[in-house]
Amino acid sequence: MTNDVFLPLVIVLPFAGSLLALLLPTRFRTAGSWLTGGIALLVLLIALMLRDTVADGHVVRSEFSWIPQLGIDFVLRLDGFAWIFVALIAGIGCLVALYAHYYVSPADPVLRFFSFLLAFMGAMLGIVLSGNLVQLVFFWELTSLFSFLLIGYWYHTPSARDGAREALTVTASGGFCLLAGVILLGHITGSYDLDVLLASGDLVRSHE
Repeated sequence: MTNDVFLPLVIVLPFAGSLLALLLPTRFRTAGSWLTGGIALLVLLIALMLRDTVADGHVVRSEFSWIPQLGIDFVLRLDGFAWIFVALIAGIGCLVALYAHYYVSPADPVLRFFSFLLAFMGAMLGIVLSGNLVQLVFFWELTSLFSFLLIGYWYHTPSARDGAREALTVTASGGFCLLAGVILLGHITGSYDLDVLLASGDLVRSHE
């Protein structure tokens, strides 16, 4: 188990970029695409920096106090499986930013799209890097929110509004089921920490 100061940047950069994109003037559409693609590329570079560590079987972990009253910390955890998804999310984010720059009409509020896209990336990265299950549910619900906003980007069209509502209904319902499962696992193992849960397979399987 190793600690890395760069791992929190994988979560912080997309959300900071999302806020910045939202604050940019509308004429800065090119800057918005460079911002989005640049942040996705930075996340990918951080993942590549950590590749050898996780390839050797180590788990990179960063931990911060979050809800001390409940004994729950904000934990980022990167193993080989999570690394694959971090690289995929960042790589696809770069391609989407490039494609959107040429595809979205100049008349559309493209900076709003880039803001939602970066926030969605941050939420997805939060899911794959979550080191405890409460945190995972939190980021899952964020993906539900930002996927709703992305699907409804062209909100003036009925199909976009209908698709956004349907996606929110499905993902939010799944989130409630996920929360129920998390509460059950926490009750069985006495912890929401992912490393504790992974080591408690026999306890979970034997529980009645």
